Amino acid sequence: MNIQRSLHLATALIVNVALWSGVPASAEGYPNRLIKLVVPFGAGGPTDIVARAIADKLSVSLKQPILVENRAGVGGNIGAEVIAKAVPDGYTLGLVLDSTLTANPSLYKKVPFDPDGSFRPISIVSATGMMLVVHPSVPIDSVRNFVAYAKAAAGRNEPITYASGGTGTPGHLTMERFRLHAGFEAVHVPYRGNAPMVVDLVAGQVKMGFVTTAGMMEHVQAGRLKGLGVSRITRSPLAPEVPTVAESGYPDFRVDAYNVLLAPAGIPEPIAALIEREVQIALKDPSIIERFRAMDMTISDVLGADNVRARLRADRAEWAKVITAFGMRLD
Repeated sequence: MNIQRSLHLATALIVNVALWSGVPASAEGYPNRLIKLVVPFGAGGPTDIVARAIADKLSVSLKQPILVENRAGVGGNIGAEVIAKAVPDGYTLGLVLDSTLTANPSLYKKVPFDPDGSFRPISIVSATGMMLVVHPSVPIDSVRNFVAYAKAAAGRNEPITYASGGTGTPGHLTMERFRLHAGFEAVHVPYRGNAPMVVDLVAGQVKMGFVTTAGMMEHVQAGRLKGLGVSRITRSPLAPEVPTVAESGYPDFRVDAYNVLLAPAGIPEPIAALIEREVQIALKDPSIIERFRAMDMTISDVLGADNVRARLRADRAEWAKVITAFGMRLD
């Protein structure tokens, strides 16, 4: 009788904790209302486009509407904080750019979340690369020549300047990582967004930079810019004639920009597993594959929360080396 009574009390305690916390103890009955997907960047950007494509598929498979909420600012920190502090019940998810979790902890004096402890990774959704481009007026046509050109300019005490969409953006981080890798000096010219930077790059007001491959193809194919190399380990299907930086003499160099689907830490594992399963099904949909391909994005092969955590930790360590080496800080 005492054992039976203890079991009843334990069961009641578990039920009461679940009721008071508002967190379901299993995936049964989930979801039964609207789900919010937080994107820490503005509407219309690559991460937002990926989020809306995934939201469309999940809203059908989960049979509930999914609202994409853009919470842009501070390199993704604002949106990430919203995700981290949400109730971990499966009704608030987030899609973040990897740099928010890998570079920002070193870039900023303090971030409003624990990159390891505040989130339960669901899946890396998609990955893309950056292309090193130069204006046609620059007399170089390869990555090796680019590095030689940069070193010669530094030797004349006239280091090259390069542009990016802003301090801490993928274009800025990728060039700084390449500088550390190849050993040349350069001066960063940050813009307030990629759009005005690309306008000036095409006009020749600035001469070079790493820019998302998909956004460069029209200009490279039209001869308005020269594509020298892509940062990923494989060539872009959109520009198969442009070699990778790795095959251009820097075999250890690789930079991917990837989107990570997250939930707040503490989400019940059955719910996290359900979402992860549905995301993997969505990523096999031919329409998603083609839509991502047109944006020079590939479906990630990094599966499972532990593998995603391991990838994020490894990349965080690599970015910390770059950021520390060049004293890059945003406070």
